[in-house]
Amino acid sequence: MVGRKSIAAAGIAAGLFVTTLRFADTQELKVWRHGVLDAKSDAGFSFMIDQGFAEKQGLKLKMLQFKSDPLLLQALLAGELDSFEGGVGNSIVAAARGGEVKILGCTWTGLPHVFMARGLASVQDLQGKTVAVGFSGSLPELLTRVLLEQNGIPVRAVQFSAIGSDVERFKALAAGLVDAAVVSKEFVPLMEQQGLSLITTANDFASGFVRLCIQSTTEVLTTRPDDAARFMTAKILALRYAASHREQTLQLTRKIARQKEEDPRPGYIFDWAIKTYALDPEVKMPVDRLTYIQEQLIKVGKLSKQFDLGKMLDTSVREKALKLIDQQ
Repeated sequence: MVGRKSIAAAGIAAGLFVTTLRFADTQELKVWRHGVLDAKSDAGFSFMIDQGFAEKQGLKLKMLQFKSDPLLLQALLAGELDSFEGGVGNSIVAAARGGEVKILGCTWTGLPHVFMARGLASVQDLQGKTVAVGFSGSLPELLTRVLLEQNGIPVRAVQFSAIGSDVERFKALAAGLVDAAVVSKEFVPLMEQQGLSLITTANDFASGFVRLCIQSTTEVLTTRPDDAARFMTAKILALRYAASHREQTLQLTRKIARQKEEDPRPGYIFDWAIKTYALDPEVKMPVDRLTYIQEQLIKVGKLSKQFDLGKMLDTSVREKALKLIDQQ
């Protein structure tokens, strides 16, 4: 039975938006399992979909957090997720080897990654040092390989430390456990007080990359095409809302990432993402950027030859979603 319920955006905090939505009874909602990277200062963008937007489309969203892109991909291919939002480097390699991974569109086309260090002045100073890069196959690890390749530094000249999340990598650097780290730009406001310096930003040497894309599998899209379209509908509407409602998004971020009101990071990364158009609320398919990533994978030895990217790009889900949005 269809009813009308008032959804208070997950009860984030007093004053947060309240939207009245019409959706199916809880027992009728279709479960959709979506994976994201561990919540940090931009969590409001990723988690806004769970504030009534998915329910309005008839989906019971289960959001699961992972430390890295490779773990997200593994969970997807194992059938533990219906979709995930993460980097595409590892996915392109998997698809080239026969994996049925599909890219539906990208939510972050800009890169917030920076290389921070203690006591180092340039990229060349990374030689002989230990760098926290994330797990093998992750976007931070791939960016590090690209940076070294462009600067003529052999990978063997740098010690990679596989520390999972941005928060963990920053803490390791601040504690002096590593010499440098790939972290989100959100930590720039905390950099000086920790005695750290900025070596370079990912946009300086890898501006053609994308950060996050919505990905699924051939099986999910074949067996649940309507649910996939409804998920994409909810995602686009949620991102549009998040991008245009700064305070509500920051409040959600603080709740999900357990950050204090005075923490400068949520506001800093929100403003940067909107100002630079790093976030794409329309979740378009940046084919040129995905092609660029494949070229970099070949350069750093992650991929032996070119793969027909068209085989893993599916724009039909987004097209259906836009039609559903027009009907609402």
